[in-house]
Amino acid sequence: MIPSKILDNKNEKKNLICSENLYKGACVKIKNSSKTFQVIGINIGKKICWVREWPFACNSKQTFALEISQITLQIFCSNNSSE
Repeated sequence: MIPSKILDNKNEKKNLICSENLYKGACVKIKNSSKTFQVIGINIGKKICWVREWPFACNSKQTFALEISQITLQIFCSNNSSE
């Protein structure tokens, strides 16, 4: 896993992921949710990414676009569905 840099600047919001360190397949936490999500696509120029809930159900292919600024933490993707 590539470690994430956390912004720590008084002029920037704390605990946000730097988009340069985000990658397809990364598992992340997002604002206002306790769930884990997996990044499935990134558009750095538009500062958005597409995510799905992790672990995902085989019968569900629900994904959604999200501003990268809404990501608060990049974590290790666990295969343990009891998380």
